[in-house]
Amino acid sequence: MDVEVNALAIVLATLSSMVVGAIWYAPSVFGNEWMKLAGIKNKKDKEVVKKEATRAIIVTIAVSFVTAYVLAHMAYLSNYFFQNSFLYDSLTTAFWAWLGFTAARFVTHDAFEGRRQKLTLLNMGHELVTLLAMALVIGLIRP
Repeated sequence: MDVEVNALAIVLATLSSMVVGAIWYAPSVFGNEWMKLAGIKNKKDKEVVKKEATRAIIVTIAVSFVTAYVLAHMAYLSNYFFQNSFLYDSLTTAFWAWLGFTAARFVTHDAFEGRRQKLTLLNMGHELVTLLAMALVIGLIRP
């Protein structure tokens, strides 16, 4: 069996993750709260974040591309098996992947790192919205 993916869907899903991140971490949405919970308190800390922003954005784009590519594969396989609408199978695949591979791992790592539960929930929420946005794009632009 050949797994089919749509290259345009993968590129747009990658871009959707950047849009979600820009909105989610905007100061007026969750950005200020995230900085407080992450311990980014003073001007020096904020300057370090700004200095590293370009590298972080490049890494985020690359990782988001990989995530979109893998999610498109998983959605195709899910749809092949369940044979619901491609959109439905894409969204449910994203949710279960988030729950099992992202949320569960966040809880484990953040517990050992002593991160605040509110920060864990904020970051897990971002990842859920990101994966669902990617799945929406992938689901709407079939292979």
